[in-house]
Amino acid sequence: ASEQIINASGLISNIVLGIIAFGLGQNFSRQNFSRIGKSIIWISLLEAGGAWAGVFFASFFLLKQPLYLSLLFGAIASATAPAATVMIIREYRARGIFTNTLLGVVALDDAWSLIIFSVSLTLAKALRYPLTEGFFLPKIFLSAFSEIGGAFALGALIAMTFSYFSRFVKTEADLLIYTLGFVLLNTGMALYLHFPVLLANIFLGVVLVNIRKENIRFFEVFRRVDSPLYLFFFVLAGVHLEINLLGKLGLIGVAYFGFRIAGKLLGASLGGYLSRAPKLVKKYLGFGLIPQAGVALGLALIAKVEFSPLGGIVFTTIMVTTIVYEIIGPFFTKFALSKAGEIEEKRLADSV
Repeated sequence: ASEQIINASGLISNIVLGIIAFGLGQNFSRQNFSRIGKSIIWISLLEAGGAWAGVFFASFFLLKQPLYLSLLFGAIASATAPAATVMIIREYRARGIFTNTLLGVVALDDAWSLIIFSVSLTLAKALRYPLTEGFFLPKIFLSAFSEIGGAFALGALIAMTFSYFSRFVKTEADLLIYTLGFVLLNTGMALYLHFPVLLANIFLGVVLVNIRKENIRFFEVFRRVDSPLYLFFFVLAGVHLEINLLGKLGLIGVAYFGFRIAGKLLGASLGGYLSRAPKLVKKYLGFGLIPQAGVALGLALIAKVEFSPLGGIVFTTIMVTTIVYEIIGPFFTKFALSKAGEIEEKRLADSV
């Protein structure tokens, strides 16, 4: 039974992440972008990109790992776990400009990370066998970006069909079934056409939420069921963990852990500087972006299935560092909120 689960885990991960990706597409609505302001957009994009660049640099240039593997390591590093950050904010009743900016950044972060991973995965597949006959870099990039364009076209087409027939969905009971049906259709078509599944579903969400304001109801119904979806990743993570690889992590694990944090901190600071954010935001916001959990594990599972056996190293590294990040992340978030002066003094005193 466990072998059947392992064999099916790639498909399961694609479906679950596809559903999550669809929900994250809502963050790219015109109304949301006009509301959150440029600082959140800049900071979220650059902290995700900073983590990707930092880990990619360490893996490819310092540790001499294969290019395709380094792309995957970097892409997964961009993800942040919003739940841990939100939990600390609620526990200490933090409020203010810093807190609002942090909440906006973590809300967008996973959307950026899925986009970064999808592009990196497409390139990694094309670059996996660079020594084969007929290897030509521009041709590889053209092939990769044609797949990305195909994902956009598919997502947009499904979104327009989705929106057109949505007028017949009258009851709330039908919303979830209708929405899930179209997301699964989009996922299945993307897999069949060899388009990036996550990008296709993000584009489905982006186009759908921007066609009609009323379409927001299809995203709201998913909020009730998205938390259990993350449980799949933790269950599958336990099934896939290869204990024998733990001793082989060494420098890879240390480099991933350290350079991801450095990339997040530098990227957030640069984003704050470019958007002229308040000084405390530029200085401390990156410390609230350390946790990493569900989405990262899902992406690592896809990497493991697609790039066996080396994908096992990627997955084990993410699994181990995720545990450490989830332990230390809340302390860094509390530190950032405290330095920003947005934690209630009574709450801070009670925690000491």
